[in-house]
Amino acid sequence: MSQDLYELLGVARDADADTIKKAYRRLARKLHPDVNPDPETQEQFKVVSHAYEVLSDPQKRAAYDRGGDPFAGGAGGFGAGAGFSFTDIMDAFFGGQPGAGGGRGPRSRVQRGQDALIRLEVELAEAAFGVTRELKVDTAVLCETCHGDGAAPGSKPVTCETCHGQGEVAHVQRSFLGEIRTLRPCAACRGLGSIIPDPCRECSGEGRVRSRRNLTVKIPAGVDDGVRVQLAEQGEVGPGGGPAGDLYVEIRVAPHETFVRQGNDLHCTVTVPMSAAALGTTLTLPTLEADLDEEDREGKETEFELEVRPGTQSGSQQVLRGRGVPGLRGGRGDLVVAVAVETPTRLDARQEELLRELAALRGEENPGGQVRPGSKSVFGRLRDAFNH
Repeated sequence: MSQDLYELLGVARDADADTIKKAYRRLARKLHPDVNPDPETQEQFKVVSHAYEVLSDPQKRAAYDRGGDPFAGGAGGFGAGAGFSFTDIMDAFFGGQPGAGGGRGPRSRVQRGQDALIRLEVELAEAAFGVTRELKVDTAVLCETCHGDGAAPGSKPVTCETCHGQGEVAHVQRSFLGEIRTLRPCAACRGLGSIIPDPCRECSGEGRVRSRRNLTVKIPAGVDDGVRVQLAEQGEVGPGGGPAGDLYVEIRVAPHETFVRQGNDLHCTVTVPMSAAALGTTLTLPTLEADLDEEDREGKETEFELEVRPGTQSGSQQVLRGRGVPGLRGGRGDLVVAVAVETPTRLDARQEELLRELAALRGEENPGGQVRPGSKSVFGRLRDAFNH
């Protein structure tokens, strides 16, 4: 210890434990053999680690400050079995107490179960207005024989003789850093600290078994394709009879023969003959409520009348407010009806004669057609407005 340990870490002699720890972390990140394999750097890391070992221990630090041997009564110097463990180094990085020598302890046998996911296909009307479904769910449930502890009736878990209930065993290896001690999960008890000598025959010691059960799920009105409905604690029961995870029901909305959903709006297309589009007509169309069960659609409008005004062009749209899909947070979308004008492809002699007569009356026997420029973009219209 020819060089002052406080100078080695770059801290004042009255530095507190947190300051010393931060200084060591900063140096260890630069000098650790995994970062810099240079032999000279490794020797520096050994010296810095030695300084930290002394200054991080209140008793050794007090002995050093008095000018005494901080390792008096120990097994020797740092390089000769001082017992400065790899665990102590990692504690300096991750906030543990250096020199404590303790691990994480045994792992709990009781753990939370995993979440489960199932997919449910519903009709568009069911997604729009809500529906209640009975589902069959295949998940892990609590073992009724052992009630989750995994032991056969009349027996119980016993302390592991290998790790003595700690769930961890120490492995010591000598290196140029001294003795490096690492803690590993006990292989005999898998880190649990206890062993079940007589496992439950129903669940093989897991504390849970797989079972199919019926479950009622209420799908709220307004759900869309891909929405997941969460059912708390209805998923997989955890190992050791631990609390169940959640069950998620992912909605798949089947295609509809008439309506297409876009957000909360419904879209559909009606085809009308050329003469009806020219003269105007009234059409009777079904609503989405018409797809509901007879009991559910009672009192609801199942059809409506759509007025096609004279001269309606193909591709024109009519928006019917409030006839779309109810929203999850209230309100309701619109129904957008597009009109497709159907031109006849086959005419008998009399029909052709009448159409030619109509064309002659309208002066459309030899229409030249009108070529119009394509519609301008928003930026184009803004540019023209500024130019004018």
